[in-house]
Amino acid sequence: MTGGRGGVAGAQQNADADRVRGYLDGQRDRLVEELAEWVRLRSVAGVPEHEVDLLRSANWLAGTLRGTGFPTVEVWTTEGGPAVYAEWCGAPGAPTVLVYSHHDVRAAKDGQWEETAPFEPVLRDGRLYGRGASDAKGQVMAHVWGIRAHLAVTGRAAPAVNLRFLVEGEEETASPNLARLVEEHRDRLGADLVVFSDTLLWRADHPAVCTSVRGGINARLEVLGPLRDVHSGAVSGPAPNPVEELCRLVAALHDDEGRVTLPGFYDDVVEPSARTRADLAALPFSEEDWLARSETRAIGGEAGYTALERLWTRPTLEVLSLIAGDPIGPPRGAIPAVAAADLSIRTVPDQKAADVVEQLRRWVARNIGDHVDYELTVAEITQEPYRTPDDLPALDALAAAMREGFGAPVGRMGNAGGGPAALLAEALGAPVVFFGTGLPEDRWHDSDERVSVDVLLAGATTLARLWPRLADPG
Repeated sequence: MTGGRGGVAGAQQNADADRVRGYLDGQRDRLVEELAEWVRLRSVAGVPEHEVDLLRSANWLAGTLRGTGFPTVEVWTTEGGPAVYAEWCGAPGAPTVLVYSHHDVRAAKDGQWEETAPFEPVLRDGRLYGRGASDAKGQVMAHVWGIRAHLAVTGRAAPAVNLRFLVEGEEETASPNLARLVEEHRDRLGADLVVFSDTLLWRADHPAVCTSVRGGINARLEVLGPLRDVHSGAVSGPAPNPVEELCRLVAALHDDEGRVTLPGFYDDVVEPSARTRADLAALPFSEEDWLARSETRAIGGEAGYTALERLWTRPTLEVLSLIAGDPIGPPRGAIPAVAAADLSIRTVPDQKAADVVEQLRRWVARNIGDHVDYELTVAEITQEPYRTPDDLPALDALAAAMREGFGAPVGRMGNAGGGPAALLAEALGAPVVFFGTGLPEDRWHDSDERVSVDVLLAGATTLARLWPRLADPG
């Protein structure tokens, strides 16, 4: 499985890509309405009242895949959100590719959205706004549209490779049942390659092949002070204050250079290679552009690394929330009994979640004051990082297909977030490549989530051109 040809073959490939684009452009309005119809389904993960919406979402996708031509489509139930499985294996001797993504979405509050309500999608300035438009229903639909275009342009009765789809319904809650699901259906999910579609591009005019994702660990640290909230006018001074102790601990998690202070945290972290540094340096980047696209105020983090190296090659420990006292309404003048911090750790390849969790436990036990108690709760589900092998031929095939799909130079990048890539690679014994159609400015997990329709169509073109390249590595 490779890519990269020239001469007459290259001219033919460019012509084929133009035909794919022409087909998709002619279907643009229909494709946007399809995605909007799916976005209207409130497939919110981990919320009991939306269980029926998750099932509706799975059934909607199952129907769409059947309508596209998949001869085998099933909805697999789990203890949480249902997954959709589809299979189209009509290419004897060709590779088998498993496409992974998800159809569940993050919760959203209507009052925080300005462009539209979360589940009332609207098309504005070439972007479709709505929860899940980019993360990740749009990415799934890019695959669907790509298959349709591939068949329409080539006249084939079945895709050039054997395709299997697994679109789960619990990714936004860390895929708690995915390992069990994969184990139960291992014989149905076997593949030579996994295409993981829940990631970002760099820019529409300079896309990049994603070659790694970070792992994820979530934890909550609770500091316990008085036995109950007590009036500060009665006990202020001798009473232990859990808010102050928690703030002291949080401040001590990083040193003045932005490095995480857990002993052993960096022991297994490999420095970015010369090639990786060069690949990241070659991407178009300016601080002003990044701050505008990411909607952040400044660039911080670990000293000694560029912003993109920090984003994709270095581990992080972030404080996501601090909860104590009376966050809403006037303060009661009481020292709270409990103060809590939610922590998120992003690991990089070669770090192991179990090791990092133990480092965190030891650090808290060693640094907590003796005038308070504490509870450290680590989420049961952790995700390991994953890096695609640099010499995997499918990376070249994907880069070539992206050049055709986007009509632009293609670089290499990482993904700051995570997902179950390592789980799939280990369980199935197959390498993983990443192709997503999200952009940093798509506002995943935030209000006014959106997706560029042009990027989705370029992504669909990429996928329509990827399957023939994987089938014929000549």
